Parts: sequence; structure tokens; C-alpha cells
Amino acid sequence: MTHETAAIAVAASPETPATIAAAEALAERLGLPMATAGEARFPLLLAVTPEHLELRRTDEKGTGPVFVDFVSGALAFRRKHGGGRKQEMGRAVGLKGNRCPTVVDATGGLARDAFVLASLGCMVTLIERSPVIGALVDDGLKRAAADPETRAVINNRLRLRIGDSCKLLTEIPAEQRPEVIYLDPMYPHRTKSALVKKEMRILRMLVGDDADAPKLLAAALATAKERVVVKRPIKAEPITGPAPSMAITGKTGRFDVYLIRP
Repeated sequence: MTHETAAIAVAASPETPATIAAAEALAERLGLPMATAGEARFPLLLAVTPEHLELRRTDEKGTGPVFVDFVSGALAFRRKHGGGRKQEMGRAVGLKGNRCPTVVDATGGLARDAFVLASLGCMVTLIERSPVIGALVDDGLKRAAADPETRAVINNRLRLRIGDSCKLLTEIPAEQRPEVIYLDPMYPHRTKSALVKKEMRILRMLVGDDADAPKLLAAALATAKERVVVKRPIKAEPITGPAPSMAITGKTGRFDVYLIRP
């Protein structure tokens, strides 16, 4: 997708002498400069620590780093106790009985929803436009692939691609088109509660808002075999375009479902 944002300076940074080589390799792969911890001329640092890769702000105290963890924390709890296939997202993508549709998550972000769908049995391809965010996700996937509780999900049902979703969707061969395309565009948030989340603040700083959601919705509708699902704030208007076929509403958000007519 296209993002509305000013150019934000990001640098790779080693946490310890032992991570210098890994940080240098990451910088070369992503085309980033190198920096020391807390170097103020870079608002964001992609820090290589002994434990994981994380994105840090250098200009605001009290804001913790952002990293991807599929093994423990909130995602582990959601995987084990999140309501399973009957949760709103599962119902929106069409999980019924033993049916597990193929899904392309075309606005991947930190891959939380993609991981949940893969944990529920779906074959998920995750597309993320930002190489920096993609590096965070790739790091989380590698660590999860080494954990016995998440290894099968990562190795068998979740794949990451880096690139522009509008372009990549049009390149999918007809015989490989997914049954479901899932979208969660980043929109301007005017409520204070949405701004306090550290992940939202840092990701918005890095990539801005998705300016071409209507274009992506059109590409998704032209590609999905069965349905397109759009995650929206509960009071937000649908994306500009065709009206949703139905909506599944939860306590804090909703899923607009566009059924593909044969």
C-alpha cells in the first residue's frame, strides 16, 4: 500500500559488541546506516539485541521498544485462550466446522492477526510493504520456528512477503488465488486512546497512514475467490467503494465482509 509519511531516518544499531556483525548485515540488507544506541540524529533505531530485533524511538522517553513475539505474552494467551474459531475474526474469514480457507493478509503489520489465523488452521500469506517492519516480523517468525509450541504453525501455515500489496495481488496466478483476502489499513486516528499504544505510535511514525485503501480494496475484490474481510474501528465508515455484504461487530471493532458473487 501507499503510505502518507515524511521520510523518517532509521538506522541499524547493535546492542552489544556481540551483535555488531548481525547489525551490519541487517543494515546492508535493508540499506540502512549504522548508529550507536540513542544516537539522536535518527528518530528510530532498529536495534539488534541478543534476544531479538526491536524498533526504538530515540526522541521520547518512556516509550518502550516494539518487537514481534509469537511465543509468549499477549499472542500466546490469545492463541491458547482467545475464543478459537468462534471469535469474530474467525467467523469473518469463514471458519466453519473443519474448514480452513487460504488467506492473504495484505496489510500485514506486526503479523498478529495473521498468526492467529494460522494458529486456527488457515494457510496464510502475509504481505508487508515496509522492509523495516518486515524485518521485525521475520525475526519473530524465526524465533517462533524454534519453539516446539509454535514451530508447526510457522513452518507449515505462515509465509511472509515484502512488497506492495496492490501490485503483488495482481501477480497471483489464477490457480493460486486465495479464498480470503484480509485487510487492516492504518487510518488517521483522532481518539486519544488509539495514540497511547506504543506500537501504533512508532508504526505510524515509520509508515504513516495508508492512503490508498480504496485501491487496495478494489484489488482484493478482483483477486479473492470467496470474500474480502476489512478490519475497522467500530464507529468508522466502510472503505470507499462497494458496500459490505455484512458486518461482524465485536466490543471494540468490527469486520466488514465483502462476499464475492460468482
